[in-house]
Amino acid sequence: MPRNFHLDSLDKRILSILTNNARLPYLEVARKCRVSGAAIHQRMNKMIEEGVISGSQLILNPKNAGFQTCAFVGIQVNLTKQTTHQQVFSRIKEIPEIVECHHITGKYSLLAKIYTHSNEHLKEILVEKIQSILEITSTETYISLEEGFTRQLPVEK
Repeated sequence: MPRNFHLDSLDKRILSILTNNARLPYLEVARKCRVSGAAIHQRMNKMIEEGVISGSQLILNPKNAGFQTCAFVGIQVNLTKQTTHQQVFSRIKEIPEIVECHHITGKYSLLAKIYTHSNEHLKEILVEKIQSILEITSTETYISLEEGFTRQLPVEK
């Protein structure tokens, strides 16, 4: 969490450029920002240190990687005296097909995003891995027909 760190206009410009193309070399970012490559490098290191940027990743195209089904699953958790919410969450986290999981308000305790190879594979994950957890009392599944868009947060200029 950033401590008293403020993004100035150069930081915002750097983030705007790199969120559009993270593979752009720092020297090219520097050219676009009209500063030195060292300045970009220092700014990036500072934003990483302050937690504004966390990690970097290679993003797979799920369909091209063989994952034809994307689903969102609302998960209702009813804790027993022997378990904590974190223990249940940790068991959910062990399921590799779940790529995102959020603690939410409303009808469900958790909302999970799942990629599977097929609807049959989705059923297997739901029944054998998620619903087999004792503390999970119900699930509701929404299959995505098509991803409309995905994007990074906008960077104020």
